[in-house]
Amino acid sequence: MKILKILLGVVVVVAAALAVAAPIGPMPGIFIGGTDTTPPASWPDTANVHEIRLKVPGGLPRVVIIWVAEHDGELHVVGDPASGWVQKIGATSPVQLRIGDNTYAVQAVPVTEGREAILEAWLAKYEPDYPEIVEGFRARSDAASSASVFRLQRS
Repeated sequence: MKILKILLGVVVVVAAALAVAAPIGPMPGIFIGGTDTTPPASWPDTANVHEIRLKVPGGLPRVVIIWVAEHDGELHVVGDPASGWVQKIGATSPVQLRIGDNTYAVQAVPVTEGREAILEAWLAKYEPDYPEIVEGFRARSDAASSASVFRLQRS
């Protein structure tokens, strides 16, 4: 009986550690998983990919589950400038991108020109499935101008 209690305690501790280490919903994690893969010359179609994982390095890396949109053959992510992962990227940062089981080493490069077209592609992709979220973004008059937009550039 004592061994069973110890075993149960170990299982609880391991489960708690995994919950903290892996991103779950809006909670960031520290492990991205997947198989390291060389970025392709052209990205596969991501029209049906709703969420990706993005690992931003730092003293304590941060892995977030985030939306991705393709524009002009490049992948882009959008975030709130106040969010931790955006602040860790700064001017430019090496990041890891996980799509499905593949993890790619790329650079997150802030987009300063052509942001409107990227944001429209992002909104058009997600509006059919998440109308209330997209409507809230569109309703904020400062949303487009205050959003951080990053191109996930092949290294």
